[in-house]
Amino acid sequence: MSLWKIAWRSIQQRSLASTLTAVSMALGVALVVAVLVIHSVIDKSFRRSAQGYDLIVGPKGSRLDLVLNTVYHIGRPVGTIPYRYFKELAQTRFAAEVETAVPICMGDHYSGFRVIGTNPDMFDKLEYLDGRKYAFQEGGRNFDWGQPFEAVVGATAARKTGMKVGDEFRPVHGESGEGEEHAPFIIVGILEPTGTPIDRAFFVNITGFYTLHTTEAAEEKPGSGATQAKPAAAASDHGDHGHADDEDDRKLSAVLIVTQKDDYQRAMAFPKRVVEEMDVQAVAPAEEIDRLFRGLVGDVQVVLLILAVLIVVVAGIGIMVSIYNSMNDRRREIAIMRALGARRGTVMAVILLESILLALGGGAIGMVLGHGLTGALGPVISERTGVVVSALQFQTNELILIPGLVILASLVGYLPAVIAYRTDVAQSLIASP
Repeated sequence: MSLWKIAWRSIQQRSLASTLTAVSMALGVALVVAVLVIHSVIDKSFRRSAQGYDLIVGPKGSRLDLVLNTVYHIGRPVGTIPYRYFKELAQTRFAAEVETAVPICMGDHYSGFRVIGTNPDMFDKLEYLDGRKYAFQEGGRNFDWGQPFEAVVGATAARKTGMKVGDEFRPVHGESGEGEEHAPFIIVGILEPTGTPIDRAFFVNITGFYTLHTTEAAEEKPGSGATQAKPAAAASDHGDHGHADDEDDRKLSAVLIVTQKDDYQRAMAFPKRVVEEMDVQAVAPAEEIDRLFRGLVGDVQVVLLILAVLIVVVAGIGIMVSIYNSMNDRRREIAIMRALGARRGTVMAVILLESILLALGGGAIGMVLGHGLTGALGPVISERTGVVVSALQFQTNELILIPGLVILASLVGYLPAVIAYRTDVAQSLIASP
């Protein structure tokens, strides 16, 4: 009979204690797996959401706030920049350095989701998740340049609000989403799920976004005609981005920039030149997110991993205690093995293998539980953050658990194994006839 089979039979003889010991190990491993998988998926999703463009040009202030607000739709807009900056970036002064410039205008909500004014280049020219193109669900399309009141909806926002192609919605004035309703936009497309914050927003033609508020301002003013432009002084009462008929009075929350890559030195100098020549900041979103994760989020992961590893260590000590407490009952069994010709090293190996089997068995159960936990939490995480988490998402770091558990089991099984090694055959047989 092999040593592995002898160790397994020994575990079966103490099934209750062995099961409880393996479960404690499984819970610790499950926590480690959940921390590794969820953190890795969120890390990748956050970093990839900041891809598709090189810079965010926006108002001066907190660089991180600008990225979180523009890319992840978190928090309030940092401020505004003149619309003419977008024209200079896309068409005139900086056009040679810019491949694509996409305006972003915020300030409205609908059913708890942000309504963002932009242009068709947002989905025609920009990419996401390592070069993927935006796609529309069946029957949908991008909004048209010449149709100011068309809109596109992210997959999660459409599902949560029950919207479909052809429906109309009325954006609500203000960041709180509790202000006055505006005139309707018609939905012409629903995006395929992207696993990014794009899924949780409504996107409208920026032309209609401006025209909408210009018309309403004119109608509210007594004695004014339908074509009266909104005064510049009143242009900042909606999210501070100012909707006006005159482009010189319009405001933007930010501009997404894809730079030309033909001249590397020119591309590297471009952000500094923009900052020097405009009253703005040029932020590389990938760098800001990397700094965030290496700082705050990275520390949180380390703390969680330390706690999870401590739980695994405690479970390992439980294995040692369980086997150690069984040694008195097993002295006769060990003595018989020795009397039948088993060497001291063989007896010691059986005890170590028993410890390893308990650790690996609990670890296997723990990996299943850990991935089951991530699968169970996946829908909640996706609904709240837009990050897609699946039970089948494995991380290479999980492979470290296998040798780690073997080493831990060997360490905690060493003391009981030494006791078995030192068992006196004659005294054990006499004490248990």
